[in-house]
Amino acid sequence: MSLMLIADDHQSLLNILSSAAKKEGFEVATAMDGQEALELFDQLHPQIVLLDVMMPKMDGFQVCREIRRQWDTPVIMITARGEDFEKIMGLDIGADDYIVKPFSPGEVMARVRAVLRRAGRESADSKRLTVEDLTINLEDYTVTIGGEPVRLTKREVDLLWTLVENRTRAFTRDHLLDLLWGMDYYGDPRTVDSHIKRLRAKLDEIPHPRWQIATIRGVGYKFEVNHEG
Repeated sequence: MSLMLIADDHQSLLNILSSAAKKEGFEVATAMDGQEALELFDQLHPQIVLLDVMMPKMDGFQVCREIRRQWDTPVIMITARGEDFEKIMGLDIGADDYIVKPFSPGEVMARVRAVLRRAGRESADSKRLTVEDLTINLEDYTVTIGGEPVRLTKREVDLLWTLVENRTRAFTRDHLLDLLWGMDYYGDPRTVDSHIKRLRAKLDEIPHPRWQIATIRGVGYKFEVNHEG
């Protein structure tokens, strides 16, 4: 079982994030200041770290710098402030992503999954996903529909996985950019539309009447299953 280290000086937030992480199958260690977080990291070597920026004794940026001296463990920074300079500072010192409060626990766990996928640290049993006749395998980045292979790029596979894995929700373009391209991407959000268009075209080469990537007007995109199809 993967271990997540969560560091924040607010006990209520620690409790919320710990509960969400445990539901995702993580073991959890918690710290309420930066010094304790770094000590726990050295002792436990977790698979991923959630770091609040503003903490007593040592702030999240300092902790991230110390971790990056020896380790490439994924680090997600959490802060109540969202100024661009903080985002840039956090990413420049080696953070993998950046989340601004307030947020939902579900959003944080989606970011965790995306960062772990990019880092290649998800366990083998969590790298295969099947819905209806669609199967996605992140072990070898293959996609099949009814057993027939679909040739997709790595980015297209990641995009499809994100939509299918979170099929109860719709994603905005900006959210997909954050999850798949990372917070340090400052390109045109319409790049998501281009990727969706190419992904649909490739998937549509094989009939799949029971599901689709739907456009949600005014929101973005969502994977939908038609149980009557």
